[in-house]
Amino acid sequence: MPSKSIGKPTLAYELKLARLGATIIAGVDEAGRGSLAGPVAAAAVILPDDPLPWFEQVNDSKQLTSRIREKLYKQIINDAHVGLAMVPSNVIDQIGIIKATQKAMLQAIDIVNLKLDGLLIDAVDLPEAHIEHKLSIIRGDQLSISIASASIIAKVARDTLMKDLDHQFPGYGWARNKGYGTEGHQKALSKLGPSSLHRQTFITKFDLPLT
Repeated sequence: MPSKSIGKPTLAYELKLARLGATIIAGVDEAGRGSLAGPVAAAAVILPDDPLPWFEQVNDSKQLTSRIREKLYKQIINDAHVGLAMVPSNVIDQIGIIKATQKAMLQAIDIVNLKLDGLLIDAVDLPEAHIEHKLSIIRGDQLSISIASASIIAKVARDTLMKDLDHQFPGYGWARNKGYGTEGHQKALSKLGPSSLHRQTFITKFDLPLT
């Protein structure tokens, strides 16, 4: 069920940074932060200079159907500059989910490989991103088209990976739950125990008889 929306994203924050002097602005968001298994993914998206028709459809990825997300994913990849990175579960266990999320975001920014002077981030501080104009925005994926586009890229890429991994690690239902702690996933963990791709620091929070 889609999460409650606070409205469609706009270019207001992008224009705010532009008024401050930013000329190349990326939106950054993550996917999979709360999952029990698999990586955390992050994307950075620099929109084209001129608004395109698909801008009107862009929203927080959680507000969109999978069909629309996948359609927008292709359009964003085709028309925008995109960086995508993932940090695996074993690294999440080593450094914690906050640092892992920051690491994925910084890698995604590096992969874009353009000299940014503006950065819009969904609810995460990135002190290591030395970019002149930088804003961390609560619910940024519902407010900024750049961040919302990044949320779509990160979610579709990660969902696709989890569907593929479901064939390699059958029984956990990752094609359906994408690694999140659904009732079915928790029951599978109780029966099968954790896989090598489960986040050990996450599953220990559940009162499950893990083998």
